[in-house]
Amino acid sequence: MSAIRDSLRACGEFAAAGANSWRTGSRRGQVLMLTVLLAGVLVSFGVSLARYDWMPLTAYFVWLLLGVLLLRLWPLVALSAVTTAAAFTAVLWAGGGALEVRQMTAMVAFVIAVALILYQAAHQRSGLPVTLGEAMLSELRDRLQAQGVMPPLPQEWEAQSAVRSSQGLSYAGDFFVADLAEGPHGPRLEMVLVDVCGKGVAVGPQALQFAGALGGLLGSLPPHELFDAANRFLLRQHSDESFATAVHLVVDLDPGTYTVTSAGHPPALRWASLDRRWEVDNARGMALGILPDPELHSSEGVLGPGDALMFYTDGVIETRDADLDAGISWLQGTARRAVRTGFDGAARRIIRQVPGGDDDRAVLILSRGLPAAVASPVVIDAPGARAAQAPAVAGEAPRGE
Repeated sequence: MSAIRDSLRACGEFAAAGANSWRTGSRRGQVLMLTVLLAGVLVSFGVSLARYDWMPLTAYFVWLLLGVLLLRLWPLVALSAVTTAAAFTAVLWAGGGALEVRQMTAMVAFVIAVALILYQAAHQRSGLPVTLGEAMLSELRDRLQAQGVMPPLPQEWEAQSAVRSSQGLSYAGDFFVADLAEGPHGPRLEMVLVDVCGKGVAVGPQALQFAGALGGLLGSLPPHELFDAANRFLLRQHSDESFATAVHLVVDLDPGTYTVTSAGHPPALRWASLDRRWEVDNARGMALGILPDPELHSSEGVLGPGDALMFYTDGVIETRDADLDAGISWLQGTARRAVRTGFDGAARRIIRQVPGGDDDRAVLILSRGLPAAVASPVVIDAPGARAAQAPAVAGEAPRGE
């Protein structure tokens, strides 16, 4: 029994090592996977020769589909060649060398399927099997979303965000990065909300690359110098579509003083608790990645208890039949209704009111509650700690399509 257990353990370790090697996309892993699949094809071929009705031509499609999922191009070519030869030989063997019309039709369909499979594999830009390519895209999505984790905030403060990709995809060119450090007046929060040119999956790699660059610079440079460095980074991409809009916020949390710097981004909105309305901030600027020396302007203010700042991307306010001013006005009314029972979950409520479109959408809200309120870490599309509730305020009707 001990020998059997040792043999089973050795087999399990070998299989685990082979699976790990395949996940890396290495040549050794591909050779191992090809060997396993070819062994399966040979077993199927033996069954076909003995009992063709148990393993007909159509059954060999299974090996081709497994090859698409598990193999890179050239191992897939080898598997397709062997599988086609085995399948056709089995058909000829079963028919005694003679072919009926239905058998010839099935063989032609099999050849077409092999051609389509190889065409798809040859045009796989990542050079990886379908399953590994999907895993890489999922890793890309997870890393991009991980950039949008707000650090734990002190008492009184709450941050929340919601992001929706165009057409409901899992990838978006809208993202934010944040950093909390000790400043000259106590804790200092810095964050940047970015809208990269493009949408959905196509802009995912560029957004991840830009998010990594901004994340490394955030907290190390003043706002204007940060945007200058980001602008140079985008200009080095030498692409007509390598530009982005961004808004930078730095807040000294103890006194509540803040500075907003905009680079072509839609204007921020400030919730004035005394007036019970969202006011348009006056920070303006030019988008990044267009000119070597973009013009940037900042605004300053103080967030008192009950006040808030809201940042958003153009997908929230842009429509085909209305200008930006109308979109901002709509957002002011929608956001006022969203916070009438408190800031908790307001970003999600606002996003849900935005008509579906072909642009990514993001909303980020930073609010200061009463001294007794307690904030907690917040991730994308999840509300943070519960802020003090405010009395209800009537507002306009939601915007239509």
